[in-house]
Amino acid sequence: MIKIVTSAERHTSNKGWIHSEFSFSFADYEDPSNAHFGCMLAHNDNELKPQQGFKRHPHHDLEIVTYVIEGLLHHSDSLGHEQDLKSGSVQVMSAGTGIEHEERNPGNENPVRFLQMWFLPERPDLQPSYQVQRFKHSERLNRLQPVVSGSEVEGALSIAQDINLYLSRLEKGQQLEYPQQEERRTHIYIISGHVEVTCQDGEFQLKPGDAARIQKSCTLKILATGNEDIAELVLVDLP
Repeated sequence: MIKIVTSAERHTSNKGWIHSEFSFSFADYEDPSNAHFGCMLAHNDNELKPQQGFKRHPHHDLEIVTYVIEGLLHHSDSLGHEQDLKSGSVQVMSAGTGIEHEERNPGNENPVRFLQMWFLPERPDLQPSYQVQRFKHSERLNRLQPVVSGSEVEGALSIAQDINLYLSRLEKGQQLEYPQQEERRTHIYIISGHVEVTCQDGEFQLKPGDAARIQKSCTLKILATGNEDIAELVLVDLP
């Protein structure tokens, strides 16, 4: 079973200093029928203006994954970490028993675009932790590159949940296959470009900002289409 959620169906939040597109209920957007997909609670596509940011605020019992698409995002937290996350950086922050952090755009000219995904942890009251790694675009060209995993996948950041998160950059005409398992879910989000997703339910054309939520066993095929040289996407395998 596949459900396509178009870019237009997301909730738009524009506060002036930040523009966000929410895929699930978040902040001022409340929709009980769209509160989560498995253990995924949030999937926000944010664009933060120069010299703007989130003031220090707390979290607990969340696994927070941040992917910087374009620009520079400055992070600091109550564990003592402080650094600039460049384009291609992936961060995993386990809030556990409690952590405070802030994020801002330190630049003077360009916005920063970043995805942020929230997951329920495998259990509450974990020790807070923080990891970050910058991944090269070339490493995920025409392949699914694992960047976050709860299964100790080599090269991927660890997370306290049974998920696997992949990034991919597909050249036009290139195709990927992903074996959707019966007891699992798959969430695909198109960052840029156009792709065709094929499963037992048919063929579906996805554009930037569109997402596919898939359940039940199916071999997924993902084909880069459109006129762009590259289509970029994120794929999350979760329980």
